[in-house]
Amino acid sequence: MTRAVEHIIEYMNELKSEELRKLMDDISLDDLYHDWSQLDKDMKIQLFLLLTNERKLIFLDFLSTQEQERLIETLSVEHVRLLLSTMEPDDLADFIQNVSPDIRQAVWQSLSEESKKETLFLLRFDEDDAAGIMTPRYLALRSSVSVAQAIHFIRKTANEVETIYYIYVIDQLKRLIGVLSLRDVLFAHNETRIEDIMEKRVITVREDTDQEEVAKVLETHDLIALPVVDTYNRLLGIVTVDDVIDVIREEQTEDVYKMSGMEGTADKYLETSVWRMVKKRTPWLVVLLIVGTITTNVISHYEPLLLGAAFLVIFLPIITQTGGNTGNQSSTLMIRGLATGDIRFKHIGSVMVKEIFVGIIMGVCTGIVIFLRSLLLPPGIEVFQAFTIGLSLIFVVLFAAISGALAPLVIHRLGFDPTVMSAPLMATVIDVCGLTIYFETAKYFLKL
Repeated sequence: MTRAVEHIIEYMNELKSEELRKLMDDISLDDLYHDWSQLDKDMKIQLFLLLTNERKLIFLDFLSTQEQERLIETLSVEHVRLLLSTMEPDDLADFIQNVSPDIRQAVWQSLSEESKKETLFLLRFDEDDAAGIMTPRYLALRSSVSVAQAIHFIRKTANEVETIYYIYVIDQLKRLIGVLSLRDVLFAHNETRIEDIMEKRVITVREDTDQEEVAKVLETHDLIALPVVDTYNRLLGIVTVDDVIDVIREEQTEDVYKMSGMEGTADKYLETSVWRMVKKRTPWLVVLLIVGTITTNVISHYEPLLLGAAFLVIFLPIITQTGGNTGNQSSTLMIRGLATGDIRFKHIGSVMVKEIFVGIIMGVCTGIVIFLRSLLLPPGIEVFQAFTIGLSLIFVVLFAAISGALAPLVIHRLGFDPTVMSAPLMATVIDVCGLTIYFETAKYFLKL
């Protein structure tokens, strides 16, 4: 246990509440989380209640859903109400969706009428869409007000909104007609009308825009917040950069899972049950196993060739490994390019030409290496046999580079997730095709 937490526990019964709170303000939340599992139930509650509301919300994010529920169950109704009242509406909606039905009911009863209204509004939307990650707390003005009136309004409502850097301008029907920054307001004359300094071209996203696309738009235009509108251009809320960071982390986690041949859900490892983990990993493993058995059919088909040139078996792992690694490199580059928007299907011609040249150069490099290795190191084979191995590796690397680059582009064009075409599946496909190229090349040059 860290010394800071030990110190608090040691003087828990001797110091006054205010003194303990001051000590808790100096404790790192990382240290508290590190020691959390070593504390008993009562001590957890006591230490948690000594945190400020802001630090309580931050610390809650550190904890698993089960730990969050245990805390909520133990806290009084008044403490729960006070805690949740400082939580942002979008975070509150996510919290309510994640906890168990019993806890959800207890939390709901402790909410104010305003919080219930905001939460119900957000729960109408899909959690993976723009409206599902937005907050309904933003600054909005009418275009007819003056700068002096706008400043007075901002001062009055600043504590109630998530960000004050952007002020949105709406009409009587709540349609978004402009935007301006806090800087624009502060540098304008008091008598100036908002309509005279606002930017009429506003970058927005629709309520049903996927959260990953929202992150791209925010990043592309270098914004701190992004307004979300409905089909009638009515302002529903804003997505802030901190929400987008969570989205990026979640999407990257899902992509990594899919690239490893697992169901793409961003569950925390320690919170995931054994059965859930098995369901996540087994389906793709079985699919890849079945596809991989085609390799045995390929080897069986070329059994006469292997009997006549047994040295070919020795280099089988090298051929499949090098081909698979090459394909993984190409597919990873394409998936990353598709995710950032740098590469689109219209670039397929340029991609193919570039990968052909890259594949030839890499193939020649690896072919020379395997040629020299085959001659100079055990088991040592004849020059023409080594030449055949090296040449076949060139063809395999070239094929792997092209197919690894083209597959994600085609899959994305068809409307599917290209991450499923990465590491596991591409490696299996390239194994089958690579072995066929390897055996056919050897068969041709060795006249077997």
